[in-house]
Amino acid sequence: MGASTRDEILKLVERHFQETLGDAKFRPGIDWVPVSGKSFGPLEMQSLVAAALEFDITAGLRAQRFAQHLNRLLGMSRVLLTNSGSSANLLAVATLCSKSLRERRLLPGHEVITAATGFPTTLNPILQHNLTAVLVDAEPGTYNPSVASIEAALGPKTRALFLAHTLGNPVDLDRIRGICHALDLYLVEDSCDALGSSFLGQPAGSWGHLSTFSFYPAHHITTGEGGALACASGELARVALSLRDWGRHCWCQPGQDNTCGKRYDWSFPGLPSGIDHKYVYSEIGYNLKLTDLQSALGEVQVRRLGEFEAIRNHNFHRLNQVFKQHEDWFILPRSIPGAKPSWFGYPVTIREEAPFTRTEMISYLDSKKIATRMIFAGNLQRQPAYENHPGIRISGDLLGSDTVLKSSFWLGVCQAIDDSRLDYMCETLHEWLRSARLIGR
Repeated sequence: MGASTRDEILKLVERHFQETLGDAKFRPGIDWVPVSGKSFGPLEMQSLVAAALEFDITAGLRAQRFAQHLNRLLGMSRVLLTNSGSSANLLAVATLCSKSLRERRLLPGHEVITAATGFPTTLNPILQHNLTAVLVDAEPGTYNPSVASIEAALGPKTRALFLAHTLGNPVDLDRIRGICHALDLYLVEDSCDALGSSFLGQPAGSWGHLSTFSFYPAHHITTGEGGALACASGELARVALSLRDWGRHCWCQPGQDNTCGKRYDWSFPGLPSGIDHKYVYSEIGYNLKLTDLQSALGEVQVRRLGEFEAIRNHNFHRLNQVFKQHEDWFILPRSIPGAKPSWFGYPVTIREEAPFTRTEMISYLDSKKIATRMIFAGNLQRQPAYENHPGIRISGDLLGSDTVLKSSFWLGVCQAIDDSRLDYMCETLHEWLRSARLIGR
């Protein structure tokens, strides 16, 4: 296809975007205000169509460029793209259980400390690898475990900490990394909600041995489905790459051969001499790769991360101004010293003294077409999937997580919420809260 034809197609794509999506007006009370959602412009649509015209439909140069851009943001040894953030979490735990790590590998029965308040796919890989998940409590307000609760959960079988930055709010990474260093523990950061957040000026997702990210439309940037695993060392990156790519020993990029220069000259116990290196499998792996079509979106979106962060933080602070007028009824979100969140949402917890329940408040917001969400599973231990699970140990009373399960929710601050939607949200919240005070609900 000639360059002129391609250019003409991409100009038509921009025109199509403007005609179909460029002038959509928000209609209060008719259109939903989302908690999250994709935000894109003509550049993303053009990039996706350009990738389709190139028809490199597996992982190729665009995937490489996208991964490299992420790695420059984080400063890790290597970033591997995956087909989801949940897959990245699975890949992180599988990597730490690899026999390639020898005496440093995690074995069945070893304990991994994680938060009771969180998303299931942080917990699930721990259980799926026959490790013991030690659930620690979260604090309403930060919605993260305290350092004290983590220290109380440590035991002789502890080998790793797998902690999420809830709704983009960083945990105390400095002290937690210090614990891991002193006790020779792995630190895995679930940063799926936290791309763009930082602690002491260093990016969240760059403090641990491994860190994970999600690019689902709910997140800071999107590739539709997609995620990433960042690795702090070459050793972990080599293991993770093998596990992501079927378990193969070869490290050639798709469509490439003989990168090592000795494709037929390797020797492996039990395999015939001269075996093709591309068909040697050193791990029990998966296929969790991201495609170039998805990476075409990511390449554009990641360049807009700063723009998106500014919108999210602006929206967060506007909502905070509303709720601060009613602190007697709500536990407001807070971060710890040194943390700079790039907020995923605006979380609140309704105090017992409030004259209304969470169900009453979110039902009212629903009636006004303002979406809300729970803070994920609330208390994972109480979810049906984990009832009496032999792979779970509880540390402490989890009262904070129970409070989150019963009384917390969050509102959207994403870049899809423009000023017209934000004004409507704030006006609707003011109306509800003024009414509650006037009638003494």
